[in-house]
Amino acid sequence: MGLWKRNAALDYRKKDRFKRFKTGVQIVIVLALIYVLFEALAGTDPHIEPDRSAWTSDKGFIAVSYFGVSRSGTPKLIAKSQLNEQLKALYDQGYVTISQQDIIDYYRNGTKLPDKALFLSFEDGRNDSALFAEPYLERYNYRATVMTYANKMGNSERKFLQPSDLKKMQKSGYWELGSNGYRLAYINVVDSEGNFIGVKDESELRNKLKIDYYNHYLMDFIRDSDMIPTENRQEMEQRINADYEQMKKIYTSSLGFVPNVYMIMHANTLGEGMNRLVSNVNESNIEELFKIHFNREGDAYNGKKDSIYDLTRVQPQAYWQTNHLLMRIKANTDDNLQFVVGDKKRANDWKLVSGAAEFRDNRIALTSEAGGAGMLLLQGSEKDRDIRVSATLNGNVVGKQSIYLRYDQGRDTYVLVTLDNNELLVEQKAGQSVEQIAKIQLDEIDWKNKDLALNKATSYTTQQMSEVDLTEETQYPVNIKSARKLELSLQGDKLGVKVDGESLLTGETIDGSLASGSIALESMYHEQKDNDDIYDALFDDVEVRQLNADGSAGDKLYSNRLTGIEFVVGTAQRTWNRMIDWAIETF
Repeated sequence: MGLWKRNAALDYRKKDRFKRFKTGVQIVIVLALIYVLFEALAGTDPHIEPDRSAWTSDKGFIAVSYFGVSRSGTPKLIAKSQLNEQLKALYDQGYVTISQQDIIDYYRNGTKLPDKALFLSFEDGRNDSALFAEPYLERYNYRATVMTYANKMGNSERKFLQPSDLKKMQKSGYWELGSNGYRLAYINVVDSEGNFIGVKDESELRNKLKIDYYNHYLMDFIRDSDMIPTENRQEMEQRINADYEQMKKIYTSSLGFVPNVYMIMHANTLGEGMNRLVSNVNESNIEELFKIHFNREGDAYNGKKDSIYDLTRVQPQAYWQTNHLLMRIKANTDDNLQFVVGDKKRANDWKLVSGAAEFRDNRIALTSEAGGAGMLLLQGSEKDRDIRVSATLNGNVVGKQSIYLRYDQGRDTYVLVTLDNNELLVEQKAGQSVEQIAKIQLDEIDWKNKDLALNKATSYTTQQMSEVDLTEETQYPVNIKSARKLELSLQGDKLGVKVDGESLLTGETIDGSLASGSIALESMYHEQKDNDDIYDALFDDVEVRQLNADGSAGDKLYSNRLTGIEFVVGTAQRTWNRMIDWAIETF
């Protein structure tokens, strides 16, 4: 009987502790909801104009323009959380947004700008871009320009902002208005089977994955399947003039004015190898209707010597890490920027040799230099001879993600395993030259059902279409991701390589002089047709174990995998952030 009473008392105390814990959790949730609702109902703070009298810089500005923003991200649209991280990084670097009028005054009147001036914009006039971006504009007191297509004004496509939305946004002070043109339409379209399709509106190209060549409506003569013009100069000019007239008419009737800023589609085409007659009619219309034109894309920097009708912006892709954007800006401006490190405790395990690295949870995001490499050395790993290294490589397929074994930085000797454009390359360097051990094509990656729009298609001038060699183009679009789990073992002079659990190399003999060295990670871009020479390698769940004499895994030497507590805390933090975002969007 006494034992029963003791057990009953223990059960009671357990139930009591659980009840108190449950009550505590409920109180925390209630307080959290009260805080969330308070934040949401507090309303939008007014935009605070900067003190322009304190501006003293004459060195120009950077322009950053996003295609669009979505809740969790797509191959084309940046996730709202990622947008926040990038805007925060720019804010922390001291960047101040400038208005359209600031740009006009800079070029026409020599007016000064802030030391780190930023022109921020969002293209395509999407509702979700405005919804998800505005809280961050308010947070950092940033002003942005939303670009629209005139033919979306007053139509039934509710995913695009309408005149009433745009007027309300403009009144908030956080937004200005700009234009991407009258419409998004294509000419001289050729599909992947070589069939000539001709002229198509954007909405008519349902399966854009099957398009190999195209040009934008304003960028060329309309041509036949042999690329011979089907219209004369007068007809071409009338067609292009009509688009600009329609644009002017719609903006004037729906907004009361034509926006100051224009970003022609397609960038880097006007005046860059296109037909001079076509270029002339575009330029005359642009200078008549607009005060600012961002004609180019790729570089972020605009200086005093640039034309206000030939400005450039960088368009961060949805897959860019924050340090990718900062690296691009650094390469364009030579500004001394501080890269995002993330978890400094985890970062201390590594020595950064080149590039930039962000440590977050179980991920190491290693960003290459512009046109170069990014490299990390694992501290203290030079003493570990017989090891097994495992990691999941989550970077884009088109790019080089590498793991070095027995890397001697002084002698530049190593064993190297690289994933590059869905190929596995194994190399060694024991002397002056690099020796290829193996080159293996991995299983094909199925990407055809992904929303990639025209990323794999190519916008060419007529001259470029006659010169391009398709055999030189990459097999995959640049924004395709694929997770590959690598497991590398090196014991004595024997190398083993597994990819996704499959043994591709077993007991491969390496040079006996490669007896010691460090473990290193590397990121490098893959040369391709686009102008981005920066790459983000993503290494998840990196683990290093000692190998026993029988080849089995021994002691754990390093791991960046999350512990149970870290996983719980991270999940709670992400849940809290989602609650805040939900409340802001809802109320």
